[in-house]
This record gives sequence, structure tokens and C-alpha cells, in this order.
Amino acid sequence: MPFELVVKNPDHVTVVVTNLTESQNFFGLLGFELKISERISGDKMSEYLAIKDMEADHLTMVLKESEPRFEIQLLHFRKPKINSDPEIINLARPGYNHLCFRVDNIELSINHLRKNGVRIRSPILEYLNRKLVYIEGPEFITVELSEWL
Repeated sequence: MPFELVVKNPDHVTVVVTNLTESQNFFGLLGFELKISERISGDKMSEYLAIKDMEADHLTMVLKESEPRFEIQLLHFRKPKINSDPEIINLARPGYNHLCFRVDNIELSINHLRKNGVRIRSPILEYLNRKLVYIEGPEFITVELSEWL
């Protein structure tokens, strides 16, 4: 029988950020806890990331009570200098679009996030037996919240 690749579940998502504190606070609001904070550099990491002479802070944040474990990894480059992409907020482009997290109560979740300065990008939409809403994450990435009906 030939090998069939079947992925099991998401393991982690890495977000390159320019402000570690703001990014850590944002994901903290979503229920992630900081587990590992380290600096990465050297030939091995430069080769793996295909970024010559790179040096970065690497924070691993774990979603509380998630089974299986799920991580957001924040990558803050010290070298090389990176530039923000002003088009990242435009969802009508190729590549990464958004990451979605399931919540129990979307209205309470939105109120909590608003009170903590998070920008809500869309009205709530009922679609495919869910309530959905887009919020703005670090570096203007789009994060979606989903409440199953």
C-alpha cells in the first residue's frame, strides 16, 4: 500500500512582528500564554529560514487548555531589518488570508477585545451555521472568530 500523507492537526502559526509587547498582549487576550522566549541566530537557523545572518527574538505562546497543543510563535527580527507590508490588510490578494479561532460567545468576545483596544474589522456575519467576525491582529493580519450555532 502506498504512503498517504495525512496531516493530523495544526501545530503552530508563526507571525513576524515589529512590536513584541503589543503582539504578545494581543494573543494573550485570545488566551495564549508565553511558554518560551529565546533569541535565535547562527548558521543553522539562517540556513533553515533561508535568511543570511539573521538574528531574531522567538516567543512561543501556547493556547491554554488546547488539546492538541496549539502555538502562536512570534518572530521579531533584529537582523535583517524588515519592512511592514501595507497591503497585508487587503484580503483580495494571493497568499495568507486569515486564521480563525472558535469561541463560545462571539458578542462577549468582541466586547472584551474592543475594551482592550482591538480593532473589529467587520460586522458579525451568519454563514455556514456559524457567526463570524474579522478582527485586526499584529502587523494588521486578519484573525477571524467563529461561534458555531
